[in-house]
Amino acid sequence: MLLVIDIGNTQIAAGIYAGKELAAHWRLSSSHERTEDETWILMQAIAAAQGFDITTVSGVAISSVVPDMTIHFEKMAVKYLHRKPVTVSHELRIGLKIRYQNPANVGADRICNAVGGIARYGTPLIIVDFGTATTFDVISAEGEYLGGIIAPGIESSAAILHQRAARLPRVALRFPESAIGYSTETSMQSGLMYGTVEMIDGMVERIQREMGLEVKTVATGGLARVILRELRRVRQIDEHLTLDGLRLIYERVTTA
Repeated sequence: MLLVIDIGNTQIAAGIYAGKELAAHWRLSSSHERTEDETWILMQAIAAAQGFDITTVSGVAISSVVPDMTIHFEKMAVKYLHRKPVTVSHELRIGLKIRYQNPANVGADRICNAVGGIARYGTPLIIVDFGTATTFDVISAEGEYLGGIIAPGIESSAAILHQRAARLPRVALRFPESAIGYSTETSMQSGLMYGTVEMIDGMVERIQREMGLEVKTVATGGLARVILRELRRVRQIDEHLTLDGLRLIYERVTTA
């Protein structure tokens, strides 16, 4: 079995693969204060609650955009699982050509999305990931990572509105009945939810015009399912694409 861990700024997604099947998965809040010992207790308890003994895994793969937390998870893997993890970076030989001006600046999660997306959906491809930021990853017809877009995430935007404007409340992230809001709450929900929909559809259309062809598009991330029903240019959802890409990268590195 393989333990995969994707560390984001807001949440940590983790799972256990039995072969190619994601047999268990869970999420933790991202906490910089949590030590490798505390992390181990949580991971072990959650895996056990789903019927898995995490100590039996034969490998560990980590994707992280939070360097301080990467160290804790690497230490946890060595200390408690006696496994040196594969930590994703642009330097790994995984068969993905990155066209970014500085490949070191491509987040590990975006590399995982690209690898998983190409394997599952082919090319050309646009991957929209709903996380702390809403990111777009663009893959060419030749299977090269071209680059993408980084925009504010829905939860981040909602939090900033509440924090920076004294009279704006926290609101539930759901679609109001109409685009025109008839209260402060529904006005904010319209801007956050319908505004995100229009941004995504508009950016996908713009990317396709720049590429000069129709491009298959897939959504992933925690809020993808909430948004998907309103999108016109994204019809496919793959909630565990990042974890699946992480599995594939581990396999490529360890069998090379």
